[in-house]
Amino acid sequence: MGETVTARVLRVLAAFSADRPELALTELSRRAELPLTTTHRLVRELTQWGALERAEDGRYRVGLRLWEVGALAPRGLGLRESAMPFLEDLYEVTKQNVQLAVLDGAEVVYLERLSGRGAVKIITRIGGRLPLHATGVGLVLLAHADAELQEQVLAAPLKRYTAKTICGPDVLRRALADVRRTGVAISDGQIELITLSVAAPVRGRRGEVVAALSVVVPAETSDARAYVPVVRAAARGISRALGAPDPVSR
Repeated sequence: MGETVTARVLRVLAAFSADRPELALTELSRRAELPLTTTHRLVRELTQWGALERAEDGRYRVGLRLWEVGALAPRGLGLRESAMPFLEDLYEVTKQNVQLAVLDGAEVVYLERLSGRGAVKIITRIGGRLPLHATGVGLVLLAHADAELQEQVLAAPLKRYTAKTICGPDVLRRALADVRRTGVAISDGQIELITLSVAAPVRGRRGEVVAALSVVVPAETSDARAYVPVVRAAARGISRALGAPDPVSR
């Protein structure tokens, strides 16, 4: 059986990325690996519905209608609304990058990020993805994930971003055990050498870890221990707002 129309539409949408947010029709056709005539028809229908928008120069970008639908995802909507007061409080205390993320497959997806003018520059963005092994929030989520996913990540090649990135399965396994023992993850220079992340788990109604919260600060001038209490407090606050049972993990 041939490829469905739905699969082709998804290939068109997947052609867009953070580094290529706007694409000409020919680029869309090439990146989606679809004939130009097919791409033109699908793009026209997506634009009419509002999933795509056409710029003045003829290039296409993701439309607001698609963002509107995506914002209704229950894991993002209710969680983000419950978390925002605590994220804002944490930002006011630290004046650095504050992030909320969830697990999706073997990656982290960032639901929210607050950042001040004087905060250290980071590569993460709302809706962006990063691997689990190299981020503070990722280490938290992986440490509390099911054993099958943990073994899957441990068995796969671990991408190196800097000289400090955890790339050995045995080292990663010990790091995950430390996260479960201490209740926090500290990721120092793993994605970028200039950043240090302190993260803690956010729990849901059954006590399960549903998200992770982090603050990202300058690695050279920051003491991770100084941020642990405020990150834990914010994560506990969100957990209580979500109906997590007491006591939540440290």
